[in-house]
Amino acid sequence: MQYPEAQIRTVQDLEAIPLHAEGAIQPTRLDMVAKIQQIQAPTEVDHYQIRRKLDIYVRPATEDLGKTADLVRKVIAKQHIPAGINVTVRGSAEAMSESFKSFAIGLILSIILLYLVLVAQFRSFIDPFIILLALPPGITGVLLMLGLTGTTMNVMSLMGVVMLAGIAMSNSILIVQFAHHLMSEGRHVAEAIIESCRVRLRPILMTSLATVIGLLPMALKMGEGSESYAPLARALVGGLVVSTALTVFLVPAGFFLIYAGKRNRHKGSCLRNLPSS
Repeated sequence: MQYPEAQIRTVQDLEAIPLHAEGAIQPTRLDMVAKIQQIQAPTEVDHYQIRRKLDIYVRPATEDLGKTADLVRKVIAKQHIPAGINVTVRGSAEAMSESFKSFAIGLILSIILLYLVLVAQFRSFIDPFIILLALPPGITGVLLMLGLTGTTMNVMSLMGVVMLAGIAMSNSILIVQFAHHLMSEGRHVAEAIIESCRVRLRPILMTSLATVIGLLPMALKMGEGSESYAPLARALVGGLVVSTALTVFLVPAGFFLIYAGKRNRHKGSCLRNLPSS
């Protein structure tokens, strides 16, 4: 029950509120039956899932959201919190953490699905591992580019990592597939992988350079509204540059080490099985 606020200006107005009892002709003042005393109390009581809560708002000045959230958690950890009170960081920091978890799960699932597709395509459990060697250099390039440009790790840059995985894998697939084709024609492992890198280098460079050049205006924030997509473009550019430069070394090296060893073991077993003359 609330009395009209426009009629209550002072404490005396509050004390003079008339009370009407049943069967009484004359009203009674409020101060005749109650003691009015000023106390300190919250003007607004908020609840979160029925439980009472008190909000303390923090807004970053120049720091990124992740760093600010970490600093807030450190301050909370140093405080002595009474029993029965819980302190929780919510808002944009909570949404950011959930987004990071979702993208991490999505990236892991995409790599697993890509591996399974490659297993079915190459009919081998080894070749997909060789192809996946192109992914770590790409992620390293993403981290280097974000660090050099002062870009934070956010949702858009994580989307760039997911897109990078597909592009980097396609370059690696070209090398491995053509090396197997040359080996089926009777080429030695070393000769096949060297020839594969030499032949497939041009399409790999054309694809990567076309992607990098197309993303440069967005990465440099040259167009309207490109600020929100700049982290995605920078992540892709850095990952593609490093991945393209190292894929032609890591993937052939892994291919040679695995298949040269298998060839040597196969030859050794054949020699042991030859009948003695």
